[in-house]
Formats: sequence, structure tokens, C-alpha cells
Amino acid sequence: MITPEKHVLLAPYTTFGIGGKADFFVIAQSQEDILEALAFAKEKHIEFFLLGTGANILIGDKGFRGLVIKNEANKTLLEDVMLTAESGATMSNLIDYTCHKGLSGLEHFAGIPSSVGGALWQNLHFLSPDRSKTVYIGDTVAQAKIVKMNGEILHVDKSYFQFSYDWSILHRTRDIVLDVTFALTPENSGVIAKRIAANKQWRDEKHPDNAMKTSAGSIFRKLEGYGAGRLVQQVGLKGYRIGGAKVSEKHANFVINDNGATAKDVRNLISLIQEKVKKELGLQLETEISFVGEF
Repeated sequence: MITPEKHVLLAPYTTFGIGGKADFFVIAQSQEDILEALAFAKEKHIEFFLLGTGANILIGDKGFRGLVIKNEANKTLLEDVMLTAESGATMSNLIDYTCHKGLSGLEHFAGIPSSVGGALWQNLHFLSPDRSKTVYIGDTVAQAKIVKMNGEILHVDKSYFQFSYDWSILHRTRDIVLDVTFALTPENSGVIAKRIAANKQWRDEKHPDNAMKTSAGSIFRKLEGYGAGRLVQQVGLKGYRIGGAKVSEKHANFVINDNGATAKDVRNLISLIQEKVKKELGLQLETEISFVGEF
């Protein structure tokens, strides 16, 4: 039986280290816990938010009015080349596990802080080993178990999610992913390990130091033919700060919590960047991160 806590500070549960308090907060360690938490929110007539690793989001300074469910349901089941993982499992753990088992498909996302559920939400992506194209998590999905807002539990296949760049149907619906089955490919563990190392090295060389503890990841979506970071740099905002929020000097598509940044600092800096890029370059930058709670 879960017992939600009251008035829990959310900042420590995010990679940005920013965010006010949730009215109610619970850690779900199983699918049953998730369903019970959803029932609690329905009974109380309050909103809910399912929180994974806390990356790719900015939580408002005033927190969240409702129930935040920290998803730590992480059981896995491997049958031949089909890996089923609960939505709170971290991609990093699955990558290590599948590398050890000699199964390829998930190593492309090494070094990205994400839960399985978050990976499907955003259709997690990274460059292929030869850096010539983009590889998506949706390419490895076979099926998933979801719960609809009315409580109905369904098994759906890959096509249900309508995956595209930085998007899945989960942005439109309020479906909760309970578990996902990935279809993987047998490959030599040494080859997979080299691919993991190369991906991590690439990210380390290009991304800000300690990015997974001071930022939410890339702030803006890539525009066709334009890298968002290059546009921010082009309008002279690399290294610019508002309060404790600073545009990274290493990669201008990252905003860093440099010194006690508030959500207001970050949002004001994002708005300034969008306005300046629009005014000077005639291009509209759209955010890749999600804004959660009250600002």
C-alpha cells in the first residue's frame, strides 16, 4: 500500500536541480504501485505527473499542484532477443545489461540520462555510429503495455506511438507506459562495448562538463539544416546569463544551472534566446524540454 508524502521538494529529483514542491509525492517501485498512485490521484481529483530520471524537463519554482509519481519500476525479462523492461528502468542499466548479453540496439543511446518511459515519450535519438544519420529508440520497440486515462490496460505495437523526431503519441494522450518490449539483434559484446565508449566520448567532447547534473540536456529542437547551438552562438548569446542560468560556453544549446538558478531564470533566458534568434535570423526555435508545474 503506497502512502504519498506531502510537500516534497522536486529539485533533487531533476538533472537541472531546479523545482519547487509537489503537493503529494510517491516512489513507485512496481507497475502495481503506479496503478495505485493513479487511483489515488483520481480519488483525490488531482493532477499527476510521472517522473523518470528528471532529465529533459524544467519544473516550476512553485512546484506541482497534485501528485508526482517517481517511477522506479525496473523489472526486466529477456527472452531470446526480446527484452521487456518496466518503464522506470534506466536506459544506462539496460545498455550495460544488453551489452553483456551480446544484444545490439540500445547502445546507441549510451550517456543519455533517461528512463524507458521517458525514452518512448521523446523517441530518444542519437547519431548512428558513422554519424551520418539519426537512430531512434522507436526503431527498436516491438510492443508496450500502457494504461489509458480511464484505467484500461492495453498491449499496443510500435505503430501506436506514431514516432517522429522528438515526439510520440504520448505527447498528445495521457497514456502511461507500464513496460516496453525491445527487439534487439545479436552482436559481439566487444563491438557493442566499443560503440558505447565511442558514443560516450563523442558526448563528453561536445557537451558541457557535468551536464547530467547541471542541465536538462539540449534546450531547443534542431531545425532542418540548422544546429540550434550554432544559432544561439551566432546571435552572440554563448556564455550569456540571467541570474544563475547560463548558456554553456562549450555547447550553446545547453542552459546550465551555474549558481542557484531558478526556473524563472531559465525561462527568461530561453525566451530571450528565442526572441533574438527570431529577430536577427528570422528563425523560430522550439523547445525540446518540457515545462512542468507552476512557474
